[in-house]
Amino acid sequence: MRRRKAELQAQLRLKREDLERQVRGQRERFDQVNERIEARTGRNLILAILIGVVLGGALLVSLIFVKVLFALFATVIVAFTAFELASALRKAGRRVDPVAAVIASVLIVGTAYFIDAPSRGMVLAGGVAFVIVFRLVAQMASGEQRSTVEVLSDIATATFIQLYVPWLASFAVVLVTQDDGEWWALAFIILVVCVDIGAYASGLTFGKHPMAPLISPKKTWEGFAGAAVCVTIAGVLTALFMIHQPWWVGALIGLAILGSATMGDLTESMIKRDMGIKDMSSWLPGHGGFLDRLDSILPSAAVMFAAYAFLAQGQ
Repeated sequence: MRRRKAELQAQLRLKREDLERQVRGQRERFDQVNERIEARTGRNLILAILIGVVLGGALLVSLIFVKVLFALFATVIVAFTAFELASALRKAGRRVDPVAAVIASVLIVGTAYFIDAPSRGMVLAGGVAFVIVFRLVAQMASGEQRSTVEVLSDIATATFIQLYVPWLASFAVVLVTQDDGEWWALAFIILVVCVDIGAYASGLTFGKHPMAPLISPKKTWEGFAGAAVCVTIAGVLTALFMIHQPWWVGALIGLAILGSATMGDLTESMIKRDMGIKDMSSWLPGHGGFLDRLDSILPSAAVMFAAYAFLAQGQ
């Protein structure tokens, strides 16, 4: 009896050790694959997916169920993004005021949900005026001697942040306030994601010819072609089943988003290259910073708003 018990325990021990070896082997192979992907793309795929799922879930809930929550969600994200960009520029030697950038950004995006188009222009002008005055007062208070060209460069940088981040983001908020606008907003976000996934998968698999080697060495023409196929298909599907437009309209919108998302990505890459950094921040592991995730979305929001204004309101 004892002998059989000992044999059974030995068999169980061998099976457990064998299972542990298999688990370790699978984990090692998984880590090796993840390391190769990270070396090729420059980001941790697993963390990127997890954070993307969390942010995407919060976005979906706020967008579909309670529109005003989307405005709040967008305001918070834009505030972090403006602070991130201003802080990165400041570390790169630019005279930028992160706090002023956040205040103006919250004002521009936070009010976009409640006011009309002319008022939005006035709020934008007020936000830009605020950051300019803040910068001039900070310059005078510092007592630092700087040339007129340098001060004008500071003002241009502060203005650029407001036009680039909150003003473009406000188009998504305004789009959501329109009739069925939440579906148009969700559609363009899906299309941007398809551009990213298509370029990522195709570039990782087939990428050989750099698209803009001096700006973004890892972006390839093969990735761009994969993104074009992916976003065109997604554009047709979202047009037919989400925004109720003809299939060819969806294809055109998909290609327009391909252009805006690609230009947004390259624009941010050019900014980062000018500052000599890889990511805007490390706040989103696997992604970099908030602007690293919004670079394609910001200009695409304006493109989709224009499409809605031309197509949906003209019906």
